[in-house]
This record gives sequence, C-alpha cells and structure tokens, in this order.
Amino acid sequence: MIIPVNGLIEKNFGHLKIRLSDIKLATDNFSVTNIIVDHEFYTLYRGGLSHFDKENPSSIDGKNKDKQPKRHNNVVVKHIFDRDDKQREDFFFTEIEILPSVKHPNIGTLYGFCVDDYHLIIVIESVSNGYLGHYLDNVNIMRILNWERRLKICIDIARALNYLHSNMEYQKMIINRAIKSDNIWLDANWGANIADFGLSLFLPLNQDYEALCLDVIGTPCYCDPVYMNTFMLKRESDTYSFRVVMFEILCGRRAYDPIYKKESDKGLGFEARRCFLTGTIEEMIDPILKEKTVENHLILNRGPNKDSLNTFIDIAYRCVAETQDQRPTMEVVVKELEKALCSQVSKIIYVATGIIFSLVTPLIRNGGLRVFNVVS
Repeated sequence: MIIPVNGLIEKNFGHLKIRLSDIKLATDNFSVTNIIVDHEFYTLYRGGLSHFDKENPSSIDGKNKDKQPKRHNNVVVKHIFDRDDKQREDFFFTEIEILPSVKHPNIGTLYGFCVDDYHLIIVIESVSNGYLGHYLDNVNIMRILNWERRLKICIDIARALNYLHSNMEYQKMIINRAIKSDNIWLDANWGANIADFGLSLFLPLNQDYEALCLDVIGTPCYCDPVYMNTFMLKRESDTYSFRVVMFEILCGRRAYDPIYKKESDKGLGFEARRCFLTGTIEEMIDPILKEKTVENHLILNRGPNKDSLNTFIDIAYRCVAETQDQRPTMEVVVKELEKALCSQVSKIIYVATGIIFSLVTPLIRNGGLRVFNVVS
C-alpha cells in the first residue's frame, strides 16, 4: 500500500521520489551488514543506488525514462521508524522540504525519498570517510585526524551554519537544532558536511524575537541550556551545539562520555566550561594530539601550537556564554577558526623550513651539496 505524500511535497519534489524496490535493491533488502548507525528513531544504511541522471531534464520531468542513461551513486539511506508517530512524520517531511532549498558545499545533498506503506525513507549523498562520531568512538582511527584536519572540519561546519543563519536567499534563515558529531559526515578530502535537517526550522532573517517552541527538541549534552530552560530558541542555540562539537574534536571523546558526566549530566559542555574557568582546559586535550609523528624524515607534532590552541579555545568558550545574545555570530566564529588554522599552518611551515635549513646548511658549507646541470 502506497500512502499519499503531502500535497506540497508532491508538487515541488515529486521528481525525487524513489521506489521502495530500488531502495531495497540498493541496501540488499536493508541488510544488517549495510547498517552504518542504528539509532533509536531510525537506521542509516550504506547503499549503491542506480538512478536516472538528475542533470538530464527529461529524466526529471518523466519523459522517456527508460531510454535515459543511469548513474550509480553511493548513498546513505535513512529509514525512519514508526510511521504512526506524527512528530517523526513531520520531521521526515521537514527534511525533504529543507534539503533541496539549501545550496552549500558543506551541506549534504538530497537524492530522493520514499513513502511506501509504513516506510519513511530519505536517500542522501554518501561521503566516503563516514561520520565524525565514528572517529570519536575509536582511538586508533582518531589518529587520522591531526590538529590541522580537525580545524578544517570545524571551519566547514561553521561555514555551513553561517550560511544557514545569515546568507540564505529570500531573507530566510534555518536553525538546525541537530548539530552533533553523528550528523557531521566526512568526504574523501576530510571536508565536513551537515547531514541532518529533520529538526530544522525556517525563520525570517530579520525576525528580532525568539522563536517560541512548545517542546524542547534536541540531544542531551548538545542542546542549549537556555533553550532547554526557557523554551526560547534562537540561532545562537546552534552556536552552543557547535561549541560542544568543537570540544569533542579537541578532546577526542563524545560529549556524553562517562568521564564527563561524573560532575554533571550535562556532559562535556559543562566540564569544558569548568576547566576553562579553573585554567585546566589543556588537561582535556586528546592525548593523540600530543604525540609526535615522523613525516618525510621530519619529526612533527600532531597537535596545536600555542597560538592556534588559544584562539580555538577562546572562541569555543565564547560560544557557550550564559545568555544567547552574548554568543558570537557564526561569521565571527568562522574568522577566528580560520585565524587558528593560519597560525597552525604558518608555524608548521616555519618549523619545517628551519629544520630543512639546519640540515642543508652544513652540507653547503662542507661542499656536500652540489647542483648538477643535466644536458640532454
């Protein structure tokens, strides 16, 4: 039995509908071997979906579909549970409505959706390096993320949020409400993408007052305490959630790791604030970042230099100001994170150049380094 799709969704996004049979084929009938994340409300599957070329207009408007070329895409299939739950159904249609309207390199692409019987399914672009939360769960693969790479991930997320909050077309903004490490996906070049918009809200950009929400929706340890206590939601609530992710990246642990819940059930956000105020924040840094690595015969530190770290921690702390209005805009956050990256990269270049110069200079002095002209 196929259940009718919301009329507005059908009108605007009907061309994105995907048959359930195609999705089952893509996921090997929702095989457990293809599960990426088994969440309380949904399951994410990896899959390979052959679909009509979306760049070909005739495939979109339904003309001569059987004659059109197909492309194979690696995708993530989000299978939402419990169709009878009206709230979850609303989240499903919200995501379908929002994703096609956002155009940013650090926001996931919607390939299509399926509403069939009790199935609510969203098919989104897959990214080859998985999701950030997976790295936080595994010490060995977390070593892949050196400080420079972690900074770039933060910058990508901040740029996407800045776009949602301030730079969308038609004077609108989106509050995501679901910024957390499980919803941040990493591509082949370790670029980060925000991949979940089911809890998002559209608001006019020039709206001066807060959005009143009857219920607090979000994940504990990531959710803005001001929003939780007052039901007042602003874009600065996303800023708070992003700040928690920043500290996850710095500490190499989940926000709800038991080590952070000894003092408070608020998790990493509360603990990081406490350590900042007591001057012990550096004790929380991921030990992996303090390791040294050998690259091209040079011994390099994987972690942050002092200037880069101080800039990072300062902007992260400002994002968790007690009042929403005291938190910086995402535009400011982007600039500060870019500054932290610049400090890190320039210092590495300076140190590496110094090491090379110190190795080469004695050779030059002793006549051990010669340059030969090759004549063909």
